[in-house]
Amino acid sequence: MKKQILALLAIQVGIIAVNQSVMAQAVLAVPAVTEAEKEAFYATTIENRTLDILKALSLADPAKSNAVHDAIVAQYHALRVRDAGIDTQLKVDGKEISYANRAPLLAIQSKSLHDQFIAKLTESLTPEQVEQVKDLMTYRKVKVTYDAYCMIISGLTDTEKAKIMELLKAAREEAIDGGSAPEKSAIFQKYKDQINSYLDTQGHDTAKALKEWSSAHPNTNNSVAR
Repeated sequence: MKKQILALLAIQVGIIAVNQSVMAQAVLAVPAVTEAEKEAFYATTIENRTLDILKALSLADPAKSNAVHDAIVAQYHALRVRDAGIDTQLKVDGKEISYANRAPLLAIQSKSLHDQFIAKLTESLTPEQVEQVKDLMTYRKVKVTYDAYCMIISGLTDTEKAKIMELLKAAREEAIDGGSAPEKSAIFQKYKDQINSYLDTQGHDTAKALKEWSSAHPNTNNSVAR
């Protein structure tokens, strides 16, 4: 009986070893993604994002549409080159690649790119359309977050609402230069912290309001708390 059990165990171990070997060979057989493939994937991703923005703008003039397309695509690529340089510098300095460490360098290296980009958009778009591009490049966070504040914090005055909008638009102005979606969110969070502090000075208990709203709506995303 013991011999049979040992034999079965040996067979099972052998099967596991064979499976692990097959899996290892399969992993090794998958070719590494080349730099050219990474670039092609990024280019496709950026092109799709840009086309979504152009679709929302609904520009009737093909020349303006092409100019805006080229400006947005060029900006995304410029920001990527900037990000690579910043991340390389952080590695050289022995620092973690995080928004906290990237922020000072972003502030310095983004200004000229930002100004040139907005100038390019202004050549082809109205101020309202430029605002729309900014909203679409930041996932409409201004409207979503503003609406959330108005819903969660009761009794907001017109002055307080105007201040919230002012700070959210400042967040958007900085976030369009963010290198990734998480980085854009981190930038907005910095300004939401300012909004929360401001509302507290106006007599609101922002933390309490957020907690009560979250408890009452456990399955609803809260763009103020996030």
